[in-house]
Amino acid sequence: MERLTVSLDEDLLAGFDDYCRRRGYQNRSEAVRDILRERLEADRLDAANQAKDAATQCVACLSYIYNHHERELSRRLTEAQHQHHDLTHSTMHVHLDHENCLEVAILRGPTGAVRKCADTITAETGVRHGKLNVVPVEMEMTAGHHHHHEAGDHPHVHSHPKT
Repeated sequence: MERLTVSLDEDLLAGFDDYCRRRGYQNRSEAVRDILRERLEADRLDAANQAKDAATQCVACLSYIYNHHERELSRRLTEAQHQHHDLTHSTMHVHLDHENCLEVAILRGPTGAVRKCADTITAETGVRHGKLNVVPVEMEMTAGHHHHHEAGDHPHVHSHPKT
């Protein structure tokens, strides 16, 4: 591991220390590493978007709240998820109150397709508070891979975060 020395003025350091305390960091180094990972991931996604790199892969979490009384909205959301069944790996549905539901979908695939899926869902009338969190990954397809806890070989995908 490499060491890095950074000079900060007192106000910036005080703000950073406050950030570390509020977020529960045990030390400044871990906070700096997390901030750098977040910024590098965002920069990588921006670069891929500017280059229109549809091959960039990601895992993502899409969360949104919607009113289930909105006419046909539940059906439209289910239809949108089925149209992107190759990207959707899991969905969790939570009833918040008598009208509002929270859904969280775990998505994996080409970044452009994941963003388009999320945009389709959050653009539906009646969907509120939509948020997509994207993490770039390198995808590796394994031919028959045998794990000690599995009975047999089967192909599957490994997704490794890039940072």
